[in-house]
Amino acid sequence: MRAVVITEPGGPEVLQVQDVPDPTPKPDEVIVQVAAAGLNRADLLQRQGFYPPPPGASEYLGMEVSGTVAEVGDEVAGWNVGDRVCALLAGGGYAERVAVPVGQLMAVPSGVDLVAAAALPEVTCTVWSMVFGAAAGRLQPGESLLVHGGSSGIGTMAVQLATGRGSRVFVTAGSQAKLDVCRDLGADVGINYRNEDFVERVKAETDGAGVDVILDNMGASYLARNIEALATDGRLVVLGMQGGAKGELNLGALLTKRATVHAAGLRARPAQQKAAIVAEAQNAIWPMIEAGTVRPVVDSVLPLEDAGRAHQLMDDSGHIGKILLQL
Repeated sequence: MRAVVITEPGGPEVLQVQDVPDPTPKPDEVIVQVAAAGLNRADLLQRQGFYPPPPGASEYLGMEVSGTVAEVGDEVAGWNVGDRVCALLAGGGYAERVAVPVGQLMAVPSGVDLVAAAALPEVTCTVWSMVFGAAAGRLQPGESLLVHGGSSGIGTMAVQLATGRGSRVFVTAGSQAKLDVCRDLGADVGINYRNEDFVERVKAETDGAGVDVILDNMGASYLARNIEALATDGRLVVLGMQGGAKGELNLGALLTKRATVHAAGLRARPAQQKAAIVAEAQNAIWPMIEAGTVRPVVDSVLPLEDAGRAHQLMDDSGHIGKILLQL
């Protein structure tokens, strides 16, 4: 089969399509014939040599795919060859075939194109577990949510889900065009971080109270300001480090607000935890997708051979929603 191979750590130019051995399924896995793979920021870090796959995972890039079931392991029940699926992966998605633990497999929602379905697994599972999950954001109807990077794949899904579940949604983004998309998806307040302080805007819009939950992709550079923007009993959920990995935390401010800081990712979690998140996300989000109130937001679709160009697009941060590779 063909797969994208990292020839050496570096820029987008190090990605090459090569012939590699086909995967074989373990008893509790299926083989998916890939229609499309979604890009994620973790892929860029892995390409640069900073984020190796978890032990036992495929060495190839790609944390989510859509496609059809091509083979079924001996212990797998409920799935058949030819089923239209999308899947959450620890790696291996930039390839014609990938082995998927059965618990990380999802049926493509009705009304969603097979290629576009590759934009769903990572964003739905991440947002559900981190924004709404009992161990993280615990966002409730009537509460407020601030999403940094609101026009990203994660951001566009968070905006739709929080709006659909009755929350007031604030977003930050770096251009008016991106803010306009967020507003079209349901965001109530758009903040251009290039010329406006999000803390001041949040306080102005909430009569000084702050927001209940913040979903943050920046990390260290936003840490102190995020705490300042939180409401009493607020929850800060950190899922990225685009602004650095080490920051200084004012415990006094945290104690005064009875606030919580939670940081977590999906990729390295045990298969059992991932399966539980996948099941919860499907149960909660798939009906909203099938009703047309939530949709995958796709910026662009490129062929597998253009993986390097796709990575450059993500590096440039001009995209809105997901970038996909089509096979």
